[in-house]
Amino acid sequence: MTVKLKKCNREDLKILQKISIETFNDTFKDQNSPENMKAYLEKAFNLIQLEKELSNISSVFFFVYVRNEVAGYLKVNINDAQSEEMGDETLEIERIYIKNQFQKHGLGKYMLNHAMEIARERNKKKIWLGVWEKNENAIAFYKKMGFVQTAAHAFYMGDEKQTDFIMMKTLL
Repeated sequence: MTVKLKKCNREDLKILQKISIETFNDTFKDQNSPENMKAYLEKAFNLIQLEKELSNISSVFFFVYVRNEVAGYLKVNINDAQSEEMGDETLEIERIYIKNQFQKHGLGKYMLNHAMEIARERNKKKIWLGVWEKNENAIAFYKKMGFVQTAAHAFYMGDEKQTDFIMMKTLL
């Protein structure tokens, strides 16, 4: 299986929007109301919002390709782009999403390892992420990769307040 990463730019905006909506919807639609899903998808993944995120010098998006097809994407944040104030020594993985047909093929680990490389290149001491408390598969994966839960924060899916676990890993 040929796997590669490509940094996203403004020309990728429509593809980024499409894969963001597809992967988020596939992952969470069964546990959330259609109204809350619609509200969240329209807010988080509209073209203006995604262009703003792509333009932020403290955020980077990467597509992961399998056999020249976009299979998923990764978004990392540093500095003020982080969704929580974690300090200058941290890097946030804000999104790791993989299309259903490409899951269970090691792409999550591949992207996570790339995020850790970025963190090391930028002299970050810790890497962290937020994961929905009900996303048991993701939580198990992150624990297997050496992350530990350190806190929790609110995440709004439409008008519903949910809880994301904050998971952190110290880089060696």
